[in-house]
Amino acid sequence: MNGYLCVLKPPGMTSSDVVVRMRRLLARNGSKEKVGHAGTLDPEASGVLPLMIGKASRLFDYLVEKEKVYVAQLKPGYSTDTQDAHGQITGGTGERVSREELEAVLPQFIGDIMQIPPMFSALKRDGQKLCDLARQGVEIEVQPRPTQVFDIRVLHALDDGSFMIAIRCGRGTYIRTLCHDIGAALGCGAHMGLLLRTQTGMFSLDDAHTIEEIDAAEDLSQLLVAMDGPLGHMPRVDIAPHAERFVRNGNTLERRELRGDLEEGRRVRLYLSDRFAGIGHMEGRVMKFDAMLLE
Repeated sequence: MNGYLCVLKPPGMTSSDVVVRMRRLLARNGSKEKVGHAGTLDPEASGVLPLMIGKASRLFDYLVEKEKVYVAQLKPGYSTDTQDAHGQITGGTGERVSREELEAVLPQFIGDIMQIPPMFSALKRDGQKLCDLARQGVEIEVQPRPTQVFDIRVLHALDDGSFMIAIRCGRGTYIRTLCHDIGAALGCGAHMGLLLRTQTGMFSLDDAHTIEEIDAAEDLSQLLVAMDGPLGHMPRVDIAPHAERFVRNGNTLERRELRGDLEEGRRVRLYLSDRFAGIGHMEGRVMKFDAMLLE
């Protein structure tokens, strides 16, 4: 079994929990395929979590994750040490803000921005996770990191003074930190409540399967997205059938054996008799494999 499984991760499970559960499910069905996830979600967050199964795990570096979409609950009034609702209050005025006040500060968080990742995160320093250091009471200086936020929209103002907002951003953006920083700009403090990831790359809620659906599936392969599904940003190149033995040996391929976009250095999807054979790039006059998927 090779491909991607788009999981609707529930709150309360870590991304690693989902991977372990999938490995056990495959093992019960007699399969020992590799499983990994393509983008971590916080334990209390829910939403789209793509899993890479089997040979798809070789393609992680080629996936396009430039755009992610979230729906988050922004709770003005107080900031917390975890920047979400599960932490201890560290500041804030307790004041409510109007929708107009919130919308007035949002433009400064759209575009290329800098974020200081939260201490309660899975980032590592000298081999230790920041969250583990934070729980030990160790404070270290975390350097700002660049990220991109393409759009922020206020969806609803809720009765408790919080707001549901939609964020479209690049990979590596911390939504908790974004909420925290918006609170600082408002002058009253803020933290994140609920978080739902609705899209990452080509995977969206429309593609996602619940844990219960996956457990009940008689044939898991029917739920998988094909290995080349998320790679449409790469041009397709077809290999002449007579070159099959060179492909299976991972040899380089001559231009005369190829049909398609052969731009120097550009990665392409390679197909042999309509079977997805892997990813390669032209180097001089030959095509070299970056990932060969045929057995």
